[in-house]
Amino acid sequence: MARWTCGIDGDNATFDRVEDLMVHQAAEHDRVDCKVCGAVVPDGYFAIRHAFDEHSRAEYVREYEASAAEVRKREKIKEEIEEVADIREVVDRLDD
Repeated sequence: MARWTCGIDGDNATFDRVEDLMVHQAAEHDRVDCKVCGAVVPDGYFAIRHAFDEHSRAEYVREYEASAAEVRKREKIKEEIEEVADIREVVDRLDD
C-alpha cells in the first residue's frame, strides 16, 4: 500500500490513506492566500486544486514565479490524488 507524505513546510507525516493526508493538511496546517485571486484555501492538495481549477497555467506561473517543472510536479500530485481519493469522505470529515 502506498504511503502518502504531507510535505508541507518539511512535515514528513505519512498516511496509509490519501483521505487521511488530505484531512491532516486541511486541519493541521495554516491556510494560504492564493497569489492570483487572494482566496484563502487549505494548504497542500486543496491549494493545488484551487490554483489549477480556478486559474490558468500562465496565471499560476506568473504569480508564483513557478518553473514548468514545478507546475508539472503539482499537476502530477493533483492527478495522483484525484485518481484514488474519495473527496466526498474528506469533505464530510472536515465538515464534522
